[in-house]
Amino acid sequence: MKTLQVGWREWVELPELAIGPIKAKVDTGARTSALHAIDIEIAERDGQSWVTFTYEHEDGSLGTHNEAPVAEFREVTNSGGQSELRPVIKTPLKLGDVYKLIELTLTQRDNMAYRMLVGRTTLSTDFIVAPAESFLLGGDEANPGNPE
Repeated sequence: MKTLQVGWREWVELPELAIGPIKAKVDTGARTSALHAIDIEIAERDGQSWVTFTYEHEDGSLGTHNEAPVAEFREVTNSGGQSELRPVIKTPLKLGDVYKLIELTLTQRDNMAYRMLVGRTTLSTDFIVAPAESFLLGGDEANPGNPE
């Protein structure tokens, strides 16, 4: 498999969650990818933790309401240095022509510039980051371009 070069911002999709394309910040400083979610609720089903959540678009409109099994709960330190216990789900990500199963933490990111962070665990082995570039896989600041 070839390694794709990505910029520090790219358009991504989360097809199983019916989310995207959304602008994501490619963040090699973050271990795990993170998605902005509101109304996060945890419930038990047959001995397994499940999370329900709603994706909220940049303009404040509500996107999809989703549910997924919780893979684990992980202590994550945010960019402000505060530690938070977050649910982690596994879901496919589409970045360019690459589809891969990723771990994704759910948290409120409404005060952040990007609704999603693509962390270094997601990037490893498949992508090389060009930190001075943006949208190398298509589109621009306002438009995701033509998905393949």
